[in-house]
Amino acid sequence: MDPNFQQGLRTQPAKRSIFVSYHHGGDRAYYDAFSRLFANSYQLVGDNSVERTIDCDDAEYVIRKIREDYITGSSCTVVLCGAETPNRKFVDWEIKATLDKQHGLVGVYLPTNPALPNGNVVVPARLFDNIQSGYAIWANWSGLTLNPTALPRLVEEANGKSKLLIRNGRDLRYRNG
Repeated sequence: MDPNFQQGLRTQPAKRSIFVSYHHGGDRAYYDAFSRLFANSYQLVGDNSVERTIDCDDAEYVIRKIREDYITGSSCTVVLCGAETPNRKFVDWEIKATLDKQHGLVGVYLPTNPALPNGNVVVPARLFDNIQSGYAIWANWSGLTLNPTALPRLVEEANGKSKLLIRNGRDLRYRNG
């Protein structure tokens, strides 16, 4: 084998792993687009519905499985926030597991999330708590997808946040809205 090629293999940085949380029934197209855009830069975790993979409604068990099987090994969770995302219990549980591990947290406002009359959008409550505390990063889909350096910058910023800012005391969501 060519020594220059072998040297190139040794210097390739490992891809950072990120977990992607989203409403599978409503925002799969955005996850697919996100995957196409960022799969070369990141190892993406979460392309299968946790709800279908872990067929159980025991919240503590599911959160432990999410933490062990999906979040462990990643460094950041990206929550794609569409119209129904705030109402999904598994999204809440994935955010909780992320915060339990003290990983970075980035919320992404999708075009499917309609603005309220005051211009605000609705996000999962646990994500909102952490945006308000300064722990989670909030980004817009178009800004993220139009600028190829945006996601790496956001992931690094999220991972650099003080863990003292984490707000994870909210009651669990037990039902989908």
